[in-house]
Amino acid sequence: MSDGKLLDGIQEPADLRKLSREQVEQVAGEIRNEIIERVSRTGGHLASSLGAVELLTAIHYVFDTPSDRLVLDVGHQGYPHKMLTGRREGFDRIGKADGIAKFLRRSESDCDAFGAGHAGTSISAALGMARAMEHQGRDGCAIAFIGDGGMTAGMAFEALNHSGHLQQKNLVVVLNDNEMSISPNVGAMSSYLSRKLSNPLARRMKGFAKDFLTALPGDMLHWAHKAEESLKVFFSPGLLFEALNFKYVGPIQGHRMDVVLETFENVKQMLANGEGPVLVHAITSKGYGYEPAQQDPFKYHGVGAFEVESGRFHPSKPGPPKYQNVFADALISLAEDDERIIGITAAMADGTGLDRFAKVYPDRFYDVGIAEQHAVTFAAGLATEGMKPVAAIYSTFLQRAYDQVVHDVCLQNLDVTLVLDRAGIVGADGATHQGFYDIAYLRSLPNIAIMAPKDENELRHMLRTAVEFPGPSAIRFPRGEGLGVPLDPDIKAIPLGEAELLRDGDDAAVLVFGTLANEALEAAAELASEGISVAVLNARYVKPLDRERIARLARQCRAIVTVEEAILAGGFGAAVLEALADEGVSLPTRCLGIPDRLIEHGDPKEIRREIDLDREGIVKAVKSLLAADGGQTPSPK
Repeated sequence: MSDGKLLDGIQEPADLRKLSREQVEQVAGEIRNEIIERVSRTGGHLASSLGAVELLTAIHYVFDTPSDRLVLDVGHQGYPHKMLTGRREGFDRIGKADGIAKFLRRSESDCDAFGAGHAGTSISAALGMARAMEHQGRDGCAIAFIGDGGMTAGMAFEALNHSGHLQQKNLVVVLNDNEMSISPNVGAMSSYLSRKLSNPLARRMKGFAKDFLTALPGDMLHWAHKAEESLKVFFSPGLLFEALNFKYVGPIQGHRMDVVLETFENVKQMLANGEGPVLVHAITSKGYGYEPAQQDPFKYHGVGAFEVESGRFHPSKPGPPKYQNVFADALISLAEDDERIIGITAAMADGTGLDRFAKVYPDRFYDVGIAEQHAVTFAAGLATEGMKPVAAIYSTFLQRAYDQVVHDVCLQNLDVTLVLDRAGIVGADGATHQGFYDIAYLRSLPNIAIMAPKDENELRHMLRTAVEFPGPSAIRFPRGEGLGVPLDPDIKAIPLGEAELLRDGDDAAVLVFGTLANEALEAAAELASEGISVAVLNARYVKPLDRERIARLARQCRAIVTVEEAILAGGFGAAVLEALADEGVSLPTRCLGIPDRLIEHGDPKEIRREIDLDREGIVKAVKSLLAADGGQTPSPK
């Protein structure tokens, strides 16, 4: 090994298992240092991965992965796993086109047993795998690795309940508790007790004690049982998990490699003895081993490039305000005049900008945790009593609450405003986080108004429109900075369903839903220089659609191009085609948007260029339609 690293000799977990326990601890240290060094250059998920190094290294060392299935929840903590499974060199292009993904993907490695990206899924998936092994008569186990944040997802508890009901003997759940949200019962004594209670002798002694107590007279057995339960409550925070038929082990010190290895070896023996399912509760610290990240794990959760020695981030160029901050500031302004306005988010206060709202109106802000379903129905309940809830949830995460949007909000026609941040292409986070599907999955629902602003100034006006609309409404906008347009001093509602003509023309019309309107205007200007007259319509609403304005444009032009940063199937373009068919208008039309295929991680501008969703793509589409319609594009006028 050229640089003396043990990590150089590890291409798969089997290589790790050839080492001694002392060498495994050295490997963990090498992984931690390399994560810090590489992420400092590329950016990525830092604090969560640093907090999981020992646990993930020990799992791969003790269990027979990938034959034993390891399922990571969300995947923020997956970098140690990737480094131990043959993807170490790929970190130079993590999250970039043709590079490895930030999250877990089955197509990327046999060691990625289940794709990750959304929280709360690991226990359900691992239970399915464990059950499949049992059906097929195969040896092995499934291990779900989930953080305490992921445990706020109701799905996690549904899976725990089912696992306990099935008494699934080959299932292990590792709870990586890095916020002490379940129990503060941490320390040398509790760690020592937990390790000892997990060893085979202690488990056998517990069995002997149970047999002995069963033989006692009724009253003595009753009091002995109550005493045992009282001791459990006193010494262990795991009574809930025991009640769900899990064997609870913990809390253990998750950064003590000797403790972690001993515990997992004991757990493996427990499975061999048929004592599963087992839940291991490990206490860790986000950012462990890198002082700046450990002191401020939130700041160092998802990072850009930074200096390792100082922890300082590379300065970013000053630019326009981010959409989520413009939204939050507008909501604060509206809330000053309307005490009914409530801000709600699902574990994304900072990402949606609602942390700003929370500072001004802490009593009117709710972060419900990773529980999008609850967030939507909670908002519906507020609305029934005359409040005006505004639920800010990423487009990709609102999918998780679709039934609640349908049944609890739209069918009851309740005054809930859904703010869909990260709509469209998200870049490095990739396929699991792309916000492509919201138009298609919302447009078919009754009573809802769906809108998208052309810029950050229009976003403010749309927010007022949505809050004042006496029914369900949704606003979608992209990730990142706005266009830098001036902000109007007053926030005014926009007439419902009214589009905005940005530029007139009679050769073709470009209809845009969302922030690509500026690209359309640039395309129209370029076409005008070639003598092609192109109208540009800012649709503003996909529901209700401004059918009258669209039909009028269609009748005066020879071709129409629709533009949206969303999936084409069922999207804005489809709505336009439906409207034109109803109006009896037929003309050459091209819909530009997200094609019916996965869009992987990469630079958003490059992705848009690849799928013709930019100025050049719009120019090409207009010319192609006009050439097909008249045999050639118009000559310069």
